[in-house]
Amino acid sequence: MEESRPRRAQPAPARIRPVPIAVTPEGFWCCPSPAALHKSLKNPHHHHGHGAGNNSHGHGHSKQQRKIPSAPPSVAPSVQNAPSVTDEPGRREAPDEQNAVAAEAAADKRQEQAGDAEAQAQQHKICVGFGQPETSDLTVMLYGKEGIAVRMSVHRDVLSGSSAFFAEKLSDGDNGHGGSPVPCVEIHDCDDAEIYVETVGLMYCDEAKHKLLKQNVSRVLRIMKVAELLGFHACVKSCLDYLEAVPWVGEEEDSVVSSIRHLQSKSYGVSPLLKRVTSDSPYSPTDTLSHIMEMVLKSNDDRGRREMKALVLNLLKDNSRCTDGTSDICSELFYGSCRGCLERLQLLFVEASEAGFPSQVTRQITLETDNLLWLVEILVNQRICDDFVVMWASQSELASLHAKLPIASRHTVSSITARLFVGIGRGEMLPSKDTRLLLLQVWLQALIDDYSWLQCSCRSFDRKLVEEGIGQTILTLPLEDQRSILLSWLGRFLKLGDNCPNLQRAFEVWWRRTFVRPYVNQAR
Repeated sequence: MEESRPRRAQPAPARIRPVPIAVTPEGFWCCPSPAALHKSLKNPHHHHGHGAGNNSHGHGHSKQQRKIPSAPPSVAPSVQNAPSVTDEPGRREAPDEQNAVAAEAAADKRQEQAGDAEAQAQQHKICVGFGQPETSDLTVMLYGKEGIAVRMSVHRDVLSGSSAFFAEKLSDGDNGHGGSPVPCVEIHDCDDAEIYVETVGLMYCDEAKHKLLKQNVSRVLRIMKVAELLGFHACVKSCLDYLEAVPWVGEEEDSVVSSIRHLQSKSYGVSPLLKRVTSDSPYSPTDTLSHIMEMVLKSNDDRGRREMKALVLNLLKDNSRCTDGTSDICSELFYGSCRGCLERLQLLFVEASEAGFPSQVTRQITLETDNLLWLVEILVNQRICDDFVVMWASQSELASLHAKLPIASRHTVSSITARLFVGIGRGEMLPSKDTRLLLLQVWLQALIDDYSWLQCSCRSFDRKLVEEGIGQTILTLPLEDQRSILLSWLGRFLKLGDNCPNLQRAFEVWWRRTFVRPYVNQAR
């Protein structure tokens, strides 16, 4: 019977290379990354593994070499430098003579299984061994997608007591071996074999949370994913405790939120983590934004106002929509702030038009003007500035008071008019024809009167840009309106020279339309 039994051809044993592995007293393994393992394969003499005393260069640990004490053999696995993949999980006593046949049959069956594992391991580029086969009673084989085969000599009671996955695999009723102990558990197509080894090592720790202290958020997320797959609930809870306590930097926040959202339906308690990015506060985002804008608009410190205005402007620019997704509410919020600034500015103009007004009024006029310019930039970025052009063009009373104020107190207000002309010239706002004409009729003369002061005292004033915007705004009007406005400008330019906007380019276009290419007459 035995002679007629076919024997499997025995391939050459695959050698398991020694690699840099750290084993802590609790049995926590640190497996090198796949890149480090491939490097070890190319340079086999670079590392000299002699048991658990090897220095570790794995992820999450200091690069400085330090001696790590080995674990007690009966409690924690250590490093196996060069065992064969076909080694037995543990040593057992020789069978009695009357059970020799049955033992030989069982040995042949295990030999066939080991041969299959050996053949599969030979297809991988690198083989790594962990643990002490003589003291373990279970072998776990990991086959990674990176071309790495990892063998771990472990203990059934530790893995089955920590992991629901291993408990199911090792249960007597579902082991596929007729109630006999499972000699080997294989896990194929591991996305992250390195983290599988580390997670199994955490099963030997009393408190996994302490072992995560020196890890980064990205690695803890990888450990949590594998722990969830293995049903290692204590490790998942430790990972969540770690993530709840550490800061999330940059893109880590999106990674953490996407990794824990699906755990809400389970009893892990992810609510403390999600509260970092979500709120049950009765205050709506619009109310919060309104409060922020009110604080910025009422600030008197120049540096604080300047820096926070730039910050809020950039944050609002990054949002294609408002905070709560309701553009109408945001539009009303911004225009409410604009109306408040205009009301305060008009009161200041009335006070400044009287003789002997306090000097701080000029300071307040400058602050309100700066607030309006900031709000205009927000409206331009949100593409909702058309109504403000209507609002500003309708300030005929404010424009009449403008002429009564000293130029030193009033000139900053003309920068608002200049910004609107630039926006119309660029196409950033699309007011109606009547609004454009009214804006020129009400505010162009005030801008010309303040032009020399704007050039001298406003650092952000760009003369060429403003003159281009004024000219383009004029040329969008009917030809008769172009004629009246440009002839009025010509009289001022001939008297003031450089202290008046230079609209010669717009004048040339109007000239060609009037004298060189009279389209209407040709059509007739």
